[in-house]
Amino acid sequence: MKNTDTTRTKIAIACQGGGSQTAFTAGVLSAFFEKNVHIDKKIVSLSGTSGGAICASLAWYGLLKGAQGDATPIQKRIIDFWEDIVARLPQEVYLDSFSSEMLRLVGRGTLPHVEISPDSPISQAIMTSLASFLPRPFFTDLKAALEAHIDFKELPGLVTADSPVLIVGAANVCTGELKKFSSLQGEIQVEAILASAAVPNLFPAVQIGNDYYWDGLCSDNPPVKELVRAVYVGVENLPDELWVIQINPTAVKSVPTGASEIGDRRNQMIGNVSLMQSLEFVEFFNWVLTEKLLDRKAVIAKFGAAPPKPITVRFVHMSPELQETLDYVSKLSRQPSHIHRLIADGIKQGREFLSNLSKERPGTSPTTPAAGGAEATAGLAAATPQEIPPPTPASPPPS
Repeated sequence: MKNTDTTRTKIAIACQGGGSQTAFTAGVLSAFFEKNVHIDKKIVSLSGTSGGAICASLAWYGLLKGAQGDATPIQKRIIDFWEDIVARLPQEVYLDSFSSEMLRLVGRGTLPHVEISPDSPISQAIMTSLASFLPRPFFTDLKAALEAHIDFKELPGLVTADSPVLIVGAANVCTGELKKFSSLQGEIQVEAILASAAVPNLFPAVQIGNDYYWDGLCSDNPPVKELVRAVYVGVENLPDELWVIQINPTAVKSVPTGASEIGDRRNQMIGNVSLMQSLEFVEFFNWVLTEKLLDRKAVIAKFGAAPPKPITVRFVHMSPELQETLDYVSKLSRQPSHIHRLIADGIKQGREFLSNLSKERPGTSPTTPAAGGAEATAGLAAATPQEIPPPTPASPPPS
């Protein structure tokens, strides 16, 4: 039987940020579109932060173009972008390799740590010199690379009432607002994606109107709560399932002791804080719906709509073998072998995720593994709903 909008499962996809490591996300999304997830199911929304926002934006744009009859495979759009920003020329490979090794030496304490503001004249002079030294603009100019793969000027004509919603996370530097740029509000422009990727110690704050924004890691990584609230995505786009492509591992095998290893783990844990809190919100919301603790009218008044049933949450993680080889510097490196290995693992994990999903029997509820259990911590592409270990002490329910 042909799938229709009334029979297809509604999917929301949330893409965690993590710099170059989100090439993994590009691989996962490529596997999804290769296997026609957007046809067999209905992707109603996507969200992302930093590199995750870039991947989500490319996928969203591909969906919009496909709805207008464009035959370009969505997975090709995503991979083509990454191939454009990877280090390809000899001077790009050398600069990337040299910079990575210097950062690792700093992380180990072998070299002194020196901070230079990205707004300083020195930083600006360095970037100008690099641009002149490297003939290929896409390696140093993210804005040019994005505009080469997404025609932002045509977006108003592509977005319709039936289009999936895109939400990009950033943080307002001056007000502290956790900003969510939304396609539903017509806010998706190249500056919004650049703002989500503006790591404070690497890039200047991005100005949009009278406001300045930093990387979405200071906000939600990635936006999740908004994907299940009608006030952000619309009543028709409330999902049946939420798929999270996670970059930072929830658990590690041992306590880090070296300076660089401690820094790596600290970065991972900080990157997961907002995700844990957001998923706790979804878990609480599901519990309220299941136990019928609140009047549906009250839920609708607060959240814009009440989903007819609890939302299933699924995760896609990197393979443990790959995750164990990565450090913080690998979030900055664009060595071809590094990027291609991440993409390949993303494709593998995405296919495995879908294979596991296809084995579920219709009408049955998959077994949820115990919080913190093997399946939750192994980093495998699990297609069963997973619980996030509760914080200690327990936080009060969101108001």
